[in-house]
Amino acid sequence: MSDAPVVQATADVADSAELGTRTRVWHLAQVREGARIGADCNIGRGAYVGPDVVIGDSCKLQNYALVYEPARLGDGVFIGPAAVLTNDEFPRAANPDLSLKSADDWHPVGVTIGNGASIGARAVCIAPVTIGEWALVAAGAVVTKDVAAYALVVGVPARRIGWVGRVGKPLVQNGDIWVCPESGERYVQDGETLRPAG
Repeated sequence: MSDAPVVQATADVADSAELGTRTRVWHLAQVREGARIGADCNIGRGAYVGPDVVIGDSCKLQNYALVYEPARLGDGVFIGPAAVLTNDEFPRAANPDLSLKSADDWHPVGVTIGNGASIGARAVCIAPVTIGEWALVAAGAVVTKDVAAYALVVGVPARRIGWVGRVGKPLVQNGDIWVCPESGERYVQDGETLRPAG
């Protein structure tokens, strides 16, 4: 089996985009100029990766996910079907005089996602926000502020309702410790942050 990336014939990948080894880009996906996608990634049908976006290794962008520049995704990030990472803090098509805005009339802001984090189907991350490592944004949530590492957030606007471990399962509180029911990993909470115990 070849280590070369695989790009379906109907995908549109810019010549200046970089694809890592064994990365797959599926039908009708678009990867824009200067985008850098790591090894072992899966870019689903109809997904969009904006100019100069950086995506780490072992990431999955499900069908019709939209990742606008200047987003930065760590390793092992999951972006669910039709999820959107925005880039315009104050969106307008036109200037006050109703002339069409150009690239010089706005400044893109990005979404940063830490290693292992997951964004559920049809969730929207409103830039600029940072999603901490191993966090889980529920399907349909609208993220308007930073999300702590290991946080489980739901709703509109998204709010933390619990914690998840690296497996993705909700953690169970046992005294002062949070425990993953599947892996047994243990975590310590300090205010609105969580860290591995020990």
